[in-house]
Amino acid sequence: MKRAAAVVAVPVLAVLVGAGPAQAQAVATGTLSFGGDPGDWISGGGSYAYSTDAKDRLTVNATEDHNHVAVSVSAFNGDWWTLDLAAPAGTGLAAGTYDGATRYPFEGGDAPGLDLSGNGRGCNTLTGTFTVQKLVFGPHGYVQTLDATYEQHCEGGTSAARGEVHIANPEAPPELAIGLKVATDGTASTLNGNAYLHGTVGCTAAAQVTLSGTATQVKHNVIIRGNYSAQVACTPGAPVPWTATAVPAGTTPFQKGKAEVVTQATALDPVYNSNVSVDDTSVVTLTKG
Repeated sequence: MKRAAAVVAVPVLAVLVGAGPAQAQAVATGTLSFGGDPGDWISGGGSYAYSTDAKDRLTVNATEDHNHVAVSVSAFNGDWWTLDLAAPAGTGLAAGTYDGATRYPFEGGDAPGLDLSGNGRGCNTLTGTFTVQKLVFGPHGYVQTLDATYEQHCEGGTSAARGEVHIANPEAPPELAIGLKVATDGTASTLNGNAYLHGTVGCTAAAQVTLSGTATQVKHNVIIRGNYSAQVACTPGAPVPWTATAVPAGTTPFQKGKAEVVTQATALDPVYNSNVSVDDTSVVTLTKG
C-alpha cells in the first residue's frame, strides 16, 4: 500500500560522483516496492508501492561499465525515492546474490553497494544484501530488464527495509552508425594551392556529422600538409555529399599527383547521447584545377 508519512531529515553524507552514468531513461513498465520493520528509519515501519500503471514515473540509468544501476521514482502523490545497486568495483552487475553491501557510493574494497533513500530519509551508514534475478543491458548502460530484491539496515540496526524492483523496457534501439566515403579524385588549385576534396556520408539516424582530417603530399622531398573540416546534416536514406578544403600549412602548394587523406567523421548518437566516430585513410589523386 502506498503510504505518505511525515518525515524528519537526518544528516546524510555528501554524494560522491562515480563513473559516468548514461542518461536516465523512462521506464516503460515497472514497479518499485518496499516495507520495513518497526524502527526502520527509511520505511518508518510502513509499506510503499509504486508502478507505472498507477501513473508513477520511474526512470533508470546505469554506468557504461554496467557496475551500477539506479532506479528513481517520482510518484503521482509527490513521493520520491532512489534505489542504487552496485557490484564490487571493477565488475559488472549480473544475476546473483550480493551479500555484505554497504552504502553506495561509499562502499570500499570488494563490497557491493546499496542505497534506498528518499522522501527526506537516508542512511548515513548501512549494511545489506540484494539479489538480482535478471538483468539485461543494451548499449551504453541502457537497461532493458531488471528484477531484483533488496534488504538494508540503517546505522547498524536490526530493523530492516525490504523490497523489490521490476523493470521491463523495449529492446534497446540500435546505436547510430555512420558510413564515410572519401572520393579518390580531388583538385589542386593553381590559384591558391589548396586541395579540394569530396565524398559522402551516410547514417542510420538523423545527425550532424563533423568531418575533420589531414591531406599529406610529398613533392621533391618536401612534405605538403593541410588540415580540413566540414559539417554535414546527415539523414537516413541516400548518402549525403560533402566537400572540404585543405589549406597547406607551409608555403608549398598542393600539386598534381597522389595525396594521402586521413578523415574522421564524428556525430552524437541522438538516443544514447554518446559520440560515434569512424575513420578512413584513402589515397586521392589530385588534378590541376
